[in-house]
Amino acid sequence: MKGNRFSIPDAINDESMISVAEAIQIVRAQTRKLPAEPVSLEHARGRFLAQDVVADSDLPPFDRSQMDGYAVRASDVDSVPAKLRVVGESAAGRGWHNEMKQGEAVRIMTGAPVPPGADSVQQVELTRELGPSEVEIVESVTTGRSIVRRGSEIKAGQNVLSAGERIGAAGMAVLASFGYAEIIVGRQPRVAVLATGSELVAVDQKPDRDQIRDSNNFTITAYAELAGAIVERLPLAGDDTKLLKRQIAEAADRSDIVITSGGVSVGVYDFTKPALRELGAEFFFERVALRPGKPTVFARLPNGTLFFGLPGNPVSVSVTFNLFARTAILAMQGATDPTLPLEWAVLAHNVKGAVERESYLPAELSTSEEGILEATPLKWGGSSDFVGFVRATSLIIVPRDTGIIEAGMRVKLVRLPV
Repeated sequence: MKGNRFSIPDAINDESMISVAEAIQIVRAQTRKLPAEPVSLEHARGRFLAQDVVADSDLPPFDRSQMDGYAVRASDVDSVPAKLRVVGESAAGRGWHNEMKQGEAVRIMTGAPVPPGADSVQQVELTRELGPSEVEIVESVTTGRSIVRRGSEIKAGQNVLSAGERIGAAGMAVLASFGYAEIIVGRQPRVAVLATGSELVAVDQKPDRDQIRDSNNFTITAYAELAGAIVERLPLAGDDTKLLKRQIAEAADRSDIVITSGGVSVGVYDFTKPALRELGAEFFFERVALRPGKPTVFARLPNGTLFFGLPGNPVSVSVTFNLFARTAILAMQGATDPTLPLEWAVLAHNVKGAVERESYLPAELSTSEEGILEATPLKWGGSSDFVGFVRATSLIIVPRDTGIIEAGMRVKLVRLPV
């Protein structure tokens, strides 16, 4: 490595393959965070925090009742039934803030402040009202019963969320509760998506003989948006180096990442790499020891825009996008860990690996009656079988040079974003 960039390894020159782990490491090393920006709370969901979120108050901010009932002194109800004088009422948003004395009780609602002098709450089902100002407690209570103490959840000044975390629906409640009407987040990458190949026609056209409808543009767009990107879907590009070069260059001028599908192998009509070389792109890898998805390209264009050239087969597109392009999109937003998290599951049926390549095989996940996560490999016809892939919720990882992994064995996997 020279400075903060990888030198192009000899492996690229002789077109040998690098491992999936090496490819991911290179993507992470070559991807830089985008500048942060402020957004209003209503637009924060799904974004990545670029600042820590700190509690501006104790939570709860006061001793709070867990249920409807009566605030009492535990010592007053040691012997039951015990009659107490009702001196007030504490409701959510309207507490009773006088000092409660011996022999007294305060009617209290769930979430309401516990009045000074009270040390427990007895639920209303274990009391009997004798009139508007008298209650009978029919069961004793212990000190602290049904009270959530001030600051027991978090104290003012403590970190609640950290930079790099994604803001989910539950996180919105945290931001709102601590007064974050505006929050600093990582900027969403601008991603341009381009499908190549003269055999492709638009989705609203009927394919002629030897043609197919484009699907990769829509798959990549969907996955990129799930990762938080702002996507521009470009018109289809034919097998023309000059045209492809112009489209890539124009897209790079307004994008942080350009992603193409198709045209990255070594065939006569694979024009993506020649176009990139003519544009002066810096290549980081061209082939990965991966099944499916070996001919995957990662490069950087002269203006700094990252480029991913994904294979043309639909399943290969899904696998390589989620392993590599998704990693870059999340890293640009400042995600703490932009890679797909690894999990373990029990294999429901046998799977077979590949010589010299790591396999990522589509599977459905389920949980057994015993609570064990199970992975069921899907029947599919290879990297072009997008119909067989459609129900995949995860990818089983089979190490390179592995023969058969038998049912009942534990396997590593990654879940596919949905």
